[in-house]
Amino acid sequence: MARLIQELIDSGAVKFGDFTLASGKKSKYYVDIKQAVGDPKRLAFIANEIWIKILSEDIRFDVIACVELGGVPIGVMVSQISECPLIIIRKEAKDHGVKNRIVGKINKGMKVLLVEDVTTTGGTAINAIKILKEAGMRITDVISVVDREDGAEDAFRNIGVRLYSLIKAQELLKDDII
Repeated sequence: MARLIQELIDSGAVKFGDFTLASGKKSKYYVDIKQAVGDPKRLAFIANEIWIKILSEDIRFDVIACVELGGVPIGVMVSQISECPLIIIRKEAKDHGVKNRIVGKINKGMKVLLVEDVTTTGGTAINAIKILKEAGMRITDVISVVDREDGAEDAFRNIGVRLYSLIKAQELLKDDII
């Protein structure tokens, strides 16, 4: 994972300062995966690392899901590598068109793998999981590029979902790396 950490650092995805996270918590660092995935080679590298994790953990699924915005490029690339369909969960329904929160072809009973860019408390992903379950889909696994180790793993476990991450915050923030 040293190369992935270095890719995130080199891309400017790891920032230090005073930040408010999606969870509302304050943090002295921020991981902006969008900085890394804007580079096609880094995006491909991240997606390949996720694919390796999927294979090594023998994660089975029918469709890949991601939440707009940060997870979309990653979800698209993992979908391409795995040759599995992709669905995107909108944070809010649009007020025009078909107004769905789920974009893409869905069928009840599908097993979904949710791909996330960064997990903190898990709130965004848990909301997406709720939407997927309400649509009749099954979800037991989430893969995140970075887990900030701030409660997401426990939150997922409480709803019967496993969290896999490529990097944990403690690995990313080691003094000898940054």
